[in-house]
Amino acid sequence: MTQKITHPPRHSGSQQICPGKLFLFWQQLLLLTLLLTILSGCARANADSDTTTTNSNQIQNKGSDTLVNIALAWAEAYREIRPDVSIAVTGGGSGTGIAALINGTVDIANASRAMKDNEIEEARANGFDPIEYVVAIDALAIIVHPDNPVNEVTIAQLADIYTGRITNWQEVGGNDAPIVLLSRETNSGTHVYFLEEVVRQGDGDNEDIFAPQTLLMPSSVGITSELRRNPNAIGYDGLGYVDPEHEKILAVAQDADSPYVLPSAETAAAGSYPLARNLFMYTAGEPEGAIAEYLDWILSPTGQEIVAQLGFVPLTESQ
Repeated sequence: MTQKITHPPRHSGSQQICPGKLFLFWQQLLLLTLLLTILSGCARANADSDTTTTNSNQIQNKGSDTLVNIALAWAEAYREIRPDVSIAVTGGGSGTGIAALINGTVDIANASRAMKDNEIEEARANGFDPIEYVVAIDALAIIVHPDNPVNEVTIAQLADIYTGRITNWQEVGGNDAPIVLLSRETNSGTHVYFLEEVVRQGDGDNEDIFAPQTLLMPSSVGITSELRRNPNAIGYDGLGYVDPEHEKILAVAQDADSPYVLPSAETAAAGSYPLARNLFMYTAGEPEGAIAEYLDWILSPTGQEIVAQLGFVPLTESQ
């Protein structure tokens, strides 16, 4: 005997939901979404607050290779006083540091030259006025190989040498040998200073440039390394980077009727050495908090003592 199996009746379509329950469901979903959004915003605000608190004692300092050794020494000494403040120092040249300040990626830019008008305009276009601090004085030394018999040179002679108008050492009292020109790269503030004050002799209308055969070096070390192995080379460097045992420093005169003066802390401070210059730090607007405190310390007698220890010229009270 076979058993007949019966199935429950089939219903076509989906199950109907009460309109009131559907409205309640969407209302609850909307409230849940709003709650999650509020909580997420609070979390981000707290995270931002924590980041601000953490970064307020982190100072990014970048720029001039002339200043980098002093800046590193300052950062190390300040860490002993304020271990809660972290200071990161890098070089790369004055132009690099100023560009980073304009772009908002550093707190302090080091420079061995003053900011240019177009750089100041770029900073203002980005919403701030750069604030300039003179933090030390440097005497730019003219250096040659120790075997070079030349002892002194005028700025006019240097201009003729670096533009290629003078090409043989014999023309300035040296050996009959070609002059090999060494310079810093164009992003260096020292390069810019030398171009304006030596090659163009401080004349704003002068458009002279470095001779095309000039060898551009990425750092002070590059200049000194090349000079030590090449008896016909001439270069320039901050006095604090010169080793008198391996490099000969030339006395410099403003012109043929002026005295020839060797660079030193004393002659630079007195203004008798013609190639003395200010070294700068720049901030994006008036500094506050840890940055302001750090700059105050740099300009204090303690900070300026480090300048003297490294062979640069500290500021006087009147400066």
